[in-house]
Amino acid sequence: MAGNEYEAGLKMIEELTTNAQQIQEQLLGEILKRNAGTEYLSKFLHGQTDKQLFKRNVPIVTYEDIRPYIDRIANGEPSDILLAEPVTGFFRSSGTSGGQPKLIPHTAEVANTVAIVSSLYRSVKIKHFGDLDQVGKRMELMFSTPEIETPSGLKASSVSTSLFKGSQFRTILPKLYTSPIEAIICYDTQQSIYCQLLFGLIQRDEVVTVGSIFASTVLRAIKFLEDYWQELCSNIKTGQISDWITDPGCRNAASLILKPNPELACSIENIYSCKSWEGIIRKLWPKARYISAIHTGIMIQYTAELEFYCGGLPLVSGFYSCSETVCGINLEPLSKPSDVSYTFLPNMAYFEFLPVKKECINNSQDQVQFNSVSDHCESIDMKSNNEDTEPVDLVNVKPGQYYELLVTTSRGLYRYRVGDILMVVGFHNNTPQFQFVERENTILSVYVDKTSEAELLKAVTEAKTLLHPLGFILTGYTSYGDTSSTPGHYVIFWELKVTEGNNIKELDPKIMVECCSRMEESLNYTYKIHRKGNAIDALEIRVVKQGTFDALMDYYVSQGASLSQYKSPTCIKSKEALKILDCRVIGKFFSPKPPI
Repeated sequence: MAGNEYEAGLKMIEELTTNAQQIQEQLLGEILKRNAGTEYLSKFLHGQTDKQLFKRNVPIVTYEDIRPYIDRIANGEPSDILLAEPVTGFFRSSGTSGGQPKLIPHTAEVANTVAIVSSLYRSVKIKHFGDLDQVGKRMELMFSTPEIETPSGLKASSVSTSLFKGSQFRTILPKLYTSPIEAIICYDTQQSIYCQLLFGLIQRDEVVTVGSIFASTVLRAIKFLEDYWQELCSNIKTGQISDWITDPGCRNAASLILKPNPELACSIENIYSCKSWEGIIRKLWPKARYISAIHTGIMIQYTAELEFYCGGLPLVSGFYSCSETVCGINLEPLSKPSDVSYTFLPNMAYFEFLPVKKECINNSQDQVQFNSVSDHCESIDMKSNNEDTEPVDLVNVKPGQYYELLVTTSRGLYRYRVGDILMVVGFHNNTPQFQFVERENTILSVYVDKTSEAELLKAVTEAKTLLHPLGFILTGYTSYGDTSSTPGHYVIFWELKVTEGNNIKELDPKIMVECCSRMEESLNYTYKIHRKGNAIDALEIRVVKQGTFDALMDYYVSQGASLSQYKSPTCIKSKEALKILDCRVIGKFFSPKPPI
């Protein structure tokens, strides 16, 4: 990107964020003008395009509300029942956040939207890191899932798969990335990750960034290296790829780059053979400037372990987006994980924000900070009430307040509840900056209690500190509400890893019981009241053997989730997923008494 293009990108960001209200008004007007005559909107607008009529008459909806229209399009009906532009396909969500995968219509304009956002964020990266695309490649782990053909003939795929199959991406891939397209579109995730790591190691001196979409995927790659580093080095040494790599595309790509290189293999072996893997990412890719991966929201649980491996490289979380739309970018990529916020782009969608009520009580002053949200204020209830709470426009949100995100797009989503809870942390010019807090519909409940994703993470964060002095770290967790008996109780699955230099191989039961107690003490007021009244039974932690959360990921990927978009579910809703966890339990511990 030439200097004037980079400066033009920063200038565009300034113009967008300064004129946010005008851009939002104009965008909504365009959406309504194009789509007011659709079967869906005409019921509420009767062909008119007035903003106030839109806000008064068009209901706030969830996916289930508009699913009948999407299903009709998928089954072959004209797309103008929902949107004016022809539907060119569907984005298929992973289904790990809210249960079942969703089909989100997309049109020809999606490619242009992606190009605009990529250009803007690239300007931000050049400002902070220089133009790294001119000096090296990205060792980025990318994965695809098979497309599903709907009865209409339109294809449904993950957002990332759709991007990877586009001609624009394939054109820039060889110059900017170490992974060949054959490895990215290989649907066997084991073969794909092996080959992508192999190609990344062969080109290690060219790598300037390392990453994947989510922090959890980067950590999975590190665990994969722990198991396969000797085999990878052998392949590099001999110039021959392992026999178990049977995908024709992967084998062909390997034949073009893999040549016998004993010297490179030896240098990599020396790194792997070190007593400690602390800083292993920086050692393997010495020219890397940062690690690119989303590590906000629920992904923040992986930052401590990732920081151990990254050797001081900054963790950069660049985008906030979802299957429905791109929302914002991180203008300060060098921010600490707990301080990351996303500046919304007012030209991406028409945004509204449903205020979320948080009732608070005073707590002690020694509680943890999560996502820069003070936990001195403990949530009793977090809910939205459409009858007495009106959505707020983008420019009218208030710092420190919590909101549920609504989007209106030209792709058939009108006042659509994305399901994300955000907190306003400030403004850039006239545009708000948000931190992602949690998913609205991820709630643990066994009685009248409601424990949110953020509250559960806070409780886990409190409890896991008891493990650190013993040489154990928490590498993954999830939960479910067990109501198979009365009263019901919370079950928390933990996967633990022994830290380097720790000779203790067994958990101390007393400490694990204390972890259960610490979690209960950290949960909200409603939970504790009903726990004391015996309406909720003792919280249980089930420790699972190592590799369990990889098996859980493999299950969701086998069900159609993209590894690139996979987020470990905070609350388990699938019976099959629960079986995967339960059959790997190696220890069960219960809170001995109700919290004080």
